[in-house]
Amino acid sequence: MTDRETGLLCHELLLHLADRIPNDSLWRYRDWLAGGAEEVLAVSLPKHLLRERIGLTDEEHRLLSDALLPLGADPAVVGAILPAEPSTEGPRTGRYSFTATGPTDDKGDSEALVLGASLRGRPGVHEVRGSWRRDTASDDSPVRVVLITTSGDPVELTGEIQRILRALGNHAPLVEVLPAGVELPDYHGRAHTASNLICTGSGELVGQN
Repeated sequence: MTDRETGLLCHELLLHLADRIPNDSLWRYRDWLAGGAEEVLAVSLPKHLLRERIGLTDEEHRLLSDALLPLGADPAVVGAILPAEPSTEGPRTGRYSFTATGPTDDKGDSEALVLGASLRGRPGVHEVRGSWRRDTASDDSPVRVVLITTSGDPVELTGEIQRILRALGNHAPLVEVLPAGVELPDYHGRAHTASNLICTGSGELVGQN
């Protein structure tokens, strides 16, 4: 398996886990992946899942094994990760809700403006959309989820956009880069449905919600 293929598997795994891993950990795992520190990710992520008792479906466990064991993940830790509870086998709609509009403070406006300036007309980028996610279990303010569809390298693009948003003061950016043509996971599908278009690249549009 090539380095690119391994990176894409890791990226897919983190897409599956986007609704279960805390923001401050998720962006860091993606930053390690984009920065070439896959071995660190391989050691840390399985331990996180085991420690926090985050269960995986059979499909997700196979994906984790295929992605991380070749990178040095501990087989004993991987094997000890819990199976998903029956209630989590289907769509996990209870924790997060999404809306197309959110806070209109300067920070939010700046993010959209900079994303538009950075990605508008870019080759390989199809759509850049924004949705606002609220955690139904807390009273925290909603946070923006950036959804980007690309036919390019999703790992590299994720790392780039995370760095841009962190430079704007978003210390745990939620950046979901989806390869063009893939079926959206439930979490991403709900975010996409309740989203606004920020800009388009030079690729063919994949949706007009």
